[in-house]
Order: sequence, then C-alpha cells, then structure tokens
Amino acid sequence: MKKYKNISIGGIQQKIFNLVLIMLLLVVAAYTVVIFYQANQLTQLVTDTNEKQRQSISAITSQTMDGVIAASLGRSTQMEAEIANDMFEGVANVVRMTADYAEKLFESPENYAPFPVSLPNASDDGNVSVQLLTEDGVDPQAPEIAEKAGLIGNISPLLAALYQNSDVSSCYIALPDGVMLLADDHPSSKYAADGSLITFPMTERDWYKGAAESSGLFFTDVVTDVFTGQIGIMCAMPVYHNGELAAVAGADYFLDRISSGVSALSNDSSMTIIVNEKGHVIFSPQTEGTFAVKPGDEAANLRESENQELAALVNRALQEPTDIVMVEADGSSYYMTGAPVKSIGWTILSAVSKEATDQPAIMMEEQYNTILNDALASFRNNLSNASRTIVILLIIVTVLALTGALVVAKRIVKPLEAITRRVQTLGGNDLQFKMEDVYRTDDEIEILAESFANLSAKTLQYVDQVKTVTAEKERIGAELNMATAIQASQLPRLFPAFPNRPEFDIFASMTPAKEVGGDFYDFFLIDDNHIALVMADVSGKGVPAALFMMVSRVLIKSHMQNGESPSEALAHVNDQLCEGNDAQYFVTVWLGVLEISTGKGIAANAGHEHPALRRANGKYELVEYRHSPAVATMEGIPFRQHEFELHPGDSLFVYTDGVAEATNKDNELFGPERMLNALNKQADAKPDVILSNVMDGINEFVAGAQQFDDITMLCLKYNGPKS
Repeated sequence: MKKYKNISIGGIQQKIFNLVLIMLLLVVAAYTVVIFYQANQLTQLVTDTNEKQRQSISAITSQTMDGVIAASLGRSTQMEAEIANDMFEGVANVVRMTADYAEKLFESPENYAPFPVSLPNASDDGNVSVQLLTEDGVDPQAPEIAEKAGLIGNISPLLAALYQNSDVSSCYIALPDGVMLLADDHPSSKYAADGSLITFPMTERDWYKGAAESSGLFFTDVVTDVFTGQIGIMCAMPVYHNGELAAVAGADYFLDRISSGVSALSNDSSMTIIVNEKGHVIFSPQTEGTFAVKPGDEAANLRESENQELAALVNRALQEPTDIVMVEADGSSYYMTGAPVKSIGWTILSAVSKEATDQPAIMMEEQYNTILNDALASFRNNLSNASRTIVILLIIVTVLALTGALVVAKRIVKPLEAITRRVQTLGGNDLQFKMEDVYRTDDEIEILAESFANLSAKTLQYVDQVKTVTAEKERIGAELNMATAIQASQLPRLFPAFPNRPEFDIFASMTPAKEVGGDFYDFFLIDDNHIALVMADVSGKGVPAALFMMVSRVLIKSHMQNGESPSEALAHVNDQLCEGNDAQYFVTVWLGVLEISTGKGIAANAGHEHPALRRANGKYELVEYRHSPAVATMEGIPFRQHEFELHPGDSLFVYTDGVAEATNKDNELFGPERMLNALNKQADAKPDVILSNVMDGINEFVAGAQQFDDITMLCLKYNGPKS
C-alpha cells in the first residue's frame, strides 16, 4: 500500500473510494436513464392530453356554432316570411276595398250619377290615371256599355287613391261585358307600336276566371304582365249582385322587389329561396342545380323530390315554420329552415353552407395548434437543457451528487406529476387549468404550467367570444339591414321627381348618423296645382326613432292629401301621435303647401329650424318667425301658420338641426352662418348642386369627426307657372 498526498492507494481508503465511485457512477447512470425515460413519457402524455383537449374544444365550438346558426337563421327566415305575408295581405286589402265599393254601386245604382271615364292617354305617363279598357269587339260608346261604364266609373277616385298609397303595380275592376277600369301611371303601355289601342281579353285572363270560379279571394301563379312584360302576381275577387257575377276586382304586384330582395339576402355562404304552392322554385340566386329557377313546364316539384330531407322540409315549410335541418344538395351540405307565406301559399327557405359555419371552428383549431406546438417546443427545449445540466452537475459534484440528485429529482418529478394528473382530468365542461403552489418552482416547469394556464384561459375566453359575437352580429345585421331597407324605401329617392313639371325643380337627401335615422323629408302633389313639402326631425336615434318617423310621415301625408291646411294637419297628427306615446317621442316639423300656378304658399313650423329663402338674383337668408310647439308634446294644442310667396327664380331651403349642429374635432358647431355661406357659394345653382355644396361644406368643416345627428336637406327652386 502506498500513499500519495495523503491518499492510500491500494488500501481500504481506495477500496471505499472505488466502491463509492462505482456506486455513484451506477446511481448516476441509473438516474440518468430514469430521467430521460420519465421525460419521454411526460412528453408523450402531454401530447396525448393536448390532442384530447383540442378535439374537445373543436367539438364544443362546432356545437356552439350550430346553435347560433339555428337561432339566427330561424328568426330571420320567419321575419322575412312575415314581411312577405304582410305585403301580399296589403295587395289583398286593396282588392277587398275595391270589391266592397263596387258591391255598393251595384246595390244602389240610382244613388250614383254617371261618372266620366276615358281611354288611356299616353301623355299622362308618370301621373296616376284611371283608364277605360275593352275587349275586342266591345264598343265603349254603345248605350248599354256606356251606362255600365258610367256607373262603375264612380270607383275611379278610389282606384287612383289605392294605387297611389299602396305598393300595387295597378288596380282595376272588370265587367263581364268586356269593360275594365284600370289605375296606374303608365297609360302609354296600352298602345301598340303602330299607335293603336290594345284590346284586352280580360274575361279570359287567369285572374278573372280564377276569381269567378273560386267565388272568393284568388291569387294567380307568377305570370307576365300583358302591358309591361314584367313578372308578377294578380289578386282578384268576384263581386255579385242578385246572385249573378257583376264584376271582378283585382290588383297586380310586380315581383322585381322580391327578386332584388332575394339577391340582397344571398351571398357566397348563404341564400334565400322562394317556393310556390306547387313546389316550384320561383326566386333563387342560383342559376344551376336543384334550386335554380326554371320555366313552369321544366321546374321540378320539390315537394316530391327524391331528396327525402328536402321534400319533407318543403312540405312542412308550406304549412308552418320549421326547425333547422341538414340537407345535401348539389354536392354541398346546407343548414336549411323555412317559413310559410300564408296569404299566398308560398314558403321562404333559407340555407347556410355547412362549410361556412365550420370555418370559425377550423380557424380556432388552427390557432390552438399553433399555440400548442409553440408551448410544446418550448417545453421540450427547456427539458432537454435541464437534463444536460443535471448530468453535468452529477459528474462534477461527485460526492454530493447522490444527495443532490435525489433532491433535484424530487423537485422535478413532483410538480410534473401534478401537472400530468391535472391535464389528464381536463375535458368536457372542465377546461380550466389553474396555477397552484406545487407548480411554482421558479424554473421551466413553472413556465410550462403558466403556458398551460394561459392557453386554457385564452381558449375559454375565445369560445365565449365566438358565442357572443357571432350571435349578436347575426341578430344586429339582420335587423339593421331590414330596417335600413324599409326606411330608405319610405322616402322619395327618384330624381328628377317630377320631370313633366317645368314650374319647379326639387331635390332632397338624408344622411343618417346610424344605420337608420329619425329625420325624414317628403314632397308630393296634393293635386295638379299644389305640392306639399315636409321636413321633420324625430327626437332620438336608431330603430325606435325610425319607426316613429315612418308613422309620423304616413299621418302627415294622409291628412294633407285629405285637403287639410298645414296647421290643421299638424293638429290632427299631434293628437294621434300623443295617443299611447309612452316613450314620449316628439317630432319637429316644417310643413308647407305651395300653389304652383301662383307661387303662393302656406307653412307651419312646429319647433323646427328656420328655413332659408333666396329671392331671384339674391342670396339665401334665414326667414325667422315665431314657432309652434313640436308635434306629440301635448294633446289639443293649436298650430299657427303663415303665408309666403315665391316669385320666378326664388329658391327655398329647409333642413334639420343636423346641418347647423355638425361638430368638428374641437366641438365647434357648423352653425347657420357657415350654412348660408355654403348655400350662397353658387346661389343660383340647381337644388341638387345646392345640397351638394352644403354637404361639402359640412364635410370640410368636421374633417372626419364622427357624425352624431342625421343630416337632412330639401331645396325647391320655383321657375314660375307654365307659359
């Protein structure tokens, strides 16, 4: 035995040293194998658990999207069906009113003097007129025919009023003798290309024969109008006297608005389809396949389709609103539902592509996979570095390696096992991974646990956001689109509005602050020599104000067309709007009537802005006078009115407070002075240029600041009476 620097070589000390060294090497080797084995097992366990979590999240997301689609699609389809049903009920009401009036004529003909009726006058295009039409071989001058035409002519004012105040394309009444009165605004269509008057075989038309055979209200199938060539439907109703057929009342409704609506409600992922009582597709955005529109003799009857799911859906939708069903058609899968249009026997079907509804779930899964792969890569990298560090430390710290290895192993394995057990329990409704004290190791294990916790929280938050945002977006989008379309359709939008009236030129516009607004304008001829002008502003904004606006507009127009003065009309409208006005809405109104032949007018101002008037060769100036209270503030209040007169070349400008109160980013108001400067920029310009100059002035002033109020304007330039 030798000693070397106090170390016994070949003795017990060396043997003990060798034994400890061998045991240490064996322990280090065994421990290293265990560490790598557990690391691999843990990595596989985490991977498997994350895959289960991914599948669970994907399934929950798909179920959530299916529920959102089912709720929103069903509501929007029923809403569309109810709107269509109301529309056709309106056509039926026009026919009923015509038939009721005709029945009174036939019951007491002695109470009615002959009413003059005339053949169509092509020069009356654009104006509502009641025209006399006959079948081939019927002489309107024959005494018997002339007598019946004179009697039935008493219904002419009603036909004109119904046509002007409803959405029908024409309304009429026909006698079995081959005589017919028809109201529309395109009499020139009753003449052939050679200028001869077209004879009309009315008693042979489907609407006439169908009404006579059904003895009640009758809707035709989709047909082509004889005079205009447009497609539409006809509604008719027989009139009896002493048990005999005395006449048939009817009305046409052109379906171009429905066709446009179907196109507007359809896109790449969804579509709206209308099917008639025969199971034929009559409106659809598709041009090929199962849902394409085809002629009647080529159209397939979807009620008897070989596609059993589709046939069952159509048959049920013709009777009642349906649940959401999955339908395979033309190689694609659709969520479909339907609701009946009971007044006419049709149904509206809505379809959404399953591929489109699955897209949010796919996107979420891709995002989840990205987050998961990054976290897993970070975990593997950190685990690999930790393993190398442990091995190096065990080799260097030989004597303390066993104790250090046991401590480190316990510290590493315990939190990892806790993480593993918690991850294995995740699933179903329990997807929340929360940090616990056992995970807080101040090393890569804590980072891994925090990654799991953050990923779990983001996943739950994203699922909730998908549910909330998708449902709210579908609901608000459908409601606002419908409300915007309804409001826009209520205001005059075609300019020039009166191309055949050279005495004046008029233009108006409305720019709502929201999707729908509370302002409105209107103008209409009360008779051939008087035009009514309306500018109003409802308190409040959005859909409620828009609804109050539409009611106010209809009431004002109705009273003015009854021949009332502006003050009388506002007084009656005020009392009607006060009834049941629990929301306490009110409306400021400037209402005027201009006598076209003289330029004299009467106006009433119910709490509205002062109008601006420009005399010929002059500048616009505000016309200030004492106002009456706003409409709908209190029942029984009187409204004052004043007279005014326009001379040739004069212009009148009325507006809502959104013009003067337009605000820039410094909270400054546009104001009356800036408005007058914009009006006088081209004071003698046409009304459309005047409004454009004011709008340009507002846009330049606000410089992109948010619009908080509706901007509504109307300008009329008086050219003087016809020479």
